[in-house]
Amino acid sequence: MLTIGELASCAGVTVRAVRHYHAKGLLPEPERDHSGYRRYDAGAVIELVRIRTLAEAGVPLSRVRELLQADERGFAAAVADIDERLRAEIRQRQRHRERIARLASGDALVLPPEVVEILDVLRAHGVDERIVQVERDGWILLAAHSPERIPEWAARKKEQLADPPLIDFYRTLGQALDRSDDDAELIELADKLAVHITRIADERNEAYVGDTDVAPPFAELMDALAFDTAPPARRLIELLRTRGWTGWTKLERVTPAPPLP
Repeated sequence: MLTIGELASCAGVTVRAVRHYHAKGLLPEPERDHSGYRRYDAGAVIELVRIRTLAEAGVPLSRVRELLQADERGFAAAVADIDERLRAEIRQRQRHRERIARLASGDALVLPPEVVEILDVLRAHGVDERIVQVERDGWILLAAHSPERIPEWAARKKEQLADPPLIDFYRTLGQALDRSDDDAELIELADKLAVHITRIADERNEAYVGDTDVAPPFAELMDALAFDTAPPARRLIELLRTRGWTGWTKLERVTPAPPLP
C-alpha cells in the first residue's frame, strides 16, 4: 500500500495534483488507516495514470470522468469531439497570432498597403512624425468612410508626392508645428502652399486638388482632427483664405479674403 506521496511519485504527478483530482471527484479517496493516513493500492496508480494521460492530452477535467467511464465506442466519439474542439482552439490561436503580427506592423493594422506606402514615402523624405500622424489619421477616417475609393485617392496622392514642392510643403509644415501663429515661417508656408495649389489646379483642374467627395460634416470632422493634432494647420487655413483657397480635407478656390491682421 502506498502513501499519497508515493502514489504521486509512481504516477508522475504532484501530491497537490492528487488532492485536486480527489476534490474533482475523479480519483476516489481511500479510507484512512489506524494511523490516520490514506493508503493507495495499485489500482489507484493505474487510475491516476489514466487521469494524468487524459489531462496532458488536453482533455478538460470536466470530461475526464466521462472518458474514464465510457465504453470503446463512447470513448472514440468523445475523443473525436475533443479533438475538434482543440482544432478550433488552434485555429483561433492562429488568428490571434496573425493579429499580433499585424499589430507589430503598425500602420498596416488599420490601413491598406497603398496608404502605408504613402506614409513610408513621407517618412523617407524626413517629414515630421506629427505630420505623418495627421496624414495617417485622415486616411483611417477616409478608409472607414469610403473604402472603395482608397485606391483612386492613394494613386492620386502618390502622383502628387512625386512633385518636390509638395514634399517641401510637408517638411516645412512639420517645422512650423513649434512656431507661433504670427511666425513669419508660417506666413511664408501659406504663400508657398497657395502657389503650389494654384499651379496644380491650373495644370490639372480644381477637382484634382480638392475632390475627396465626402459630405461636409465628415470633412469637418477630418479637419478638426488635423487641427487638434497640428494646431498651426488652423492658422494656415486662415492664411490660405486670404490667398484664394480654403479647406483642409476638401480644398476649394474662393475669393481671397481681406488680409489677416
